[in-house]
Amino acid sequence: MHIINPIIFSYKIGAITLTLHWYGVLVMLGVATGAWVADRLVTRLGEDGERIWDSMLWVVPAGIVGARLWYVVNATLGGSTHYTAQPLKILLITEGGLHFYGGLLFGAVALFIYMRKNHLDPWLFLDVIAPVTLLGQALARPANFINQELYGPPTTLPWGIPIDADHRVGAYSNLNIFPVETTRFHPTFAYEMLWNFLAFGLIIYLWRKFPEKAKPGTVFFGWLVLAGAGRFWIEFFRPDQPKIGDFWMTTTQLVALLMAVCGGLLLAARLGWVKLPFKLNIPNRYFISLKKN
Repeated sequence: MHIINPIIFSYKIGAITLTLHWYGVLVMLGVATGAWVADRLVTRLGEDGERIWDSMLWVVPAGIVGARLWYVVNATLGGSTHYTAQPLKILLITEGGLHFYGGLLFGAVALFIYMRKNHLDPWLFLDVIAPVTLLGQALARPANFINQELYGPPTTLPWGIPIDADHRVGAYSNLNIFPVETTRFHPTFAYEMLWNFLAFGLIIYLWRKFPEKAKPGTVFFGWLVLAGAGRFWIEFFRPDQPKIGDFWMTTTQLVALLMAVCGGLLLAARLGWVKLPFKLNIPNRYFISLKKN
């Protein structure tokens, strides 16, 4: 039984069926809201907010492709044959299955190309877009609840959620041990959603509270710390993620840990708390529209 039907509506025109999924709607809500907030932040810093909307034409398609590919590769490395046996399933992103890090990687590459092409300050855009990814991701997370994915191990906590038999993973598909009627699971997606809201709010608060310390790069490095630390913790509630060989850590946890550690070191160096063996070649102020057209 689905608590909420993943399909909002479906309409058939001849041989073609048009279907609107909650997953797509909520993902695009997160993208649009994040872009709107980024527009406001960029404008406050003296840059043209329209640049954000223009860059979305590059970043969003690249991010979706990257998020899907990372998810598929991650699932396949974990032993799943779902996509190798049915390659066309790779295209069905409405069924769920986007990985944040893949979207982040491909989206960042697309953003870098856009900035180089338009002669824009990369540090300004990194500082603006990094925290709003937390907001956009948080707004899209309820889609995981609707699709019954990104849940954790069984729990007796009052906020545990039911999961249908056909959405169970691993040992949890044994209904004799984990009956559908009585077994509840950790809502991992909700934990990440709450963390992202808190992290986004903290970054924006500190940015506005201490503007004199917010040199180019500090917000981005702070985002690396919070986004990495949050995901590292969340991964302990993800039984569907492949481990690194026989090690307890998942591949996503390793990436998250590297993000947090590197971000912490770079942030400490940027604020003058520590000295690194190499020099951070970052300007002390933003260069708005490095080259006006």
